[in-house]
Amino acid sequence: MDETWKLRSGIDMSPEAAAEVAKIACALKSLSAYTSLVCESDEDAPSDLQSIVDEGLEAMQKIFVW
Repeated sequence: MDETWKLRSGIDMSPEAAAEVAKIACALKSLSAYTSLVCESDEDAPSDLQSIVDEGLEAMQKIFVW
């Protein structure tokens, strides 16, 4: 797993699993940045997409320190 993805204290996960979850976290962060750049207004982005991305990012913050 990349050194930039540090597990939060108390999270017990194999390095292999953590590396796979880190890929998901990275994809969610990228999707969040992309939708922010592409969508000029809140009306351009489907609200359910933003909600899903936000929920995913919140879940990843419970696992990783960033």
